[in-house]
Amino acid sequence: MPAQSQPQPQVTPNPAPNDLDLSPEIIKNSPLLQRWRNQIPNVMEEIRNDPSFRTRFRLGYSQFPSTGQAGGVIVGVEDVFIGGTGLTVSGDYQAAFNGKRTAYGADLHYYVLPLGGYVNVAPVVGYRHLESDRYSTDGVNVGARLMLVLSRTGAADISLTQSWVSPGSSKEVGLTTLSAGYALTTNLRLSTDIQKQNARQNKDSRVGIVLEWMP
Repeated sequence: MPAQSQPQPQVTPNPAPNDLDLSPEIIKNSPLLQRWRNQIPNVMEEIRNDPSFRTRFRLGYSQFPSTGQAGGVIVGVEDVFIGGTGLTVSGDYQAAFNGKRTAYGADLHYYVLPLGGYVNVAPVVGYRHLESDRYSTDGVNVGARLMLVLSRTGAADISLTQSWVSPGSSKEVGLTTLSAGYALTTNLRLSTDIQKQNARQNKDSRVGIVLEWMP
């Protein structure tokens, strides 16, 4: 007697993105659902490459302990992303109210690790002008930055930058900058800067408290 074949259980296929049991109005009002209907994204890949830190526009107060505790101002912008790459541009202007300290410049950073990570490094190249009551120098600025992201999307991070202005010349100046920021709201952060400026003529320092706006 031939064996009877066992009935196979019915398998319900997974619904395609276009087969979602949702009203057209809900889909129309949701850009996320519209995107998923066209193509299901690679969420893990997006998290890996979506920057864990953000562009910051900066305005704050600086104090120059090595220049008679002079007060001053700092304005600038950090990490304006160029396209969807790890290349960013930064620039700043610092000045003491008594006119004895001035610094300004712009730099390019290229973050070599995935932008969504909690640790990143970047070579630095740009231009910087430095002026004090004892010396003045300007020229190419080269170095490296280490970025530690404590909480994503600009909520908290620490950066350490070491660079040299006019390296190899008699006017070479080393710059060491430690900066830490913490978000107060979705778009506003409070940041602190500590900078050491090492020239052959003198060693200078700067401390800053800065408000940062993240668009």
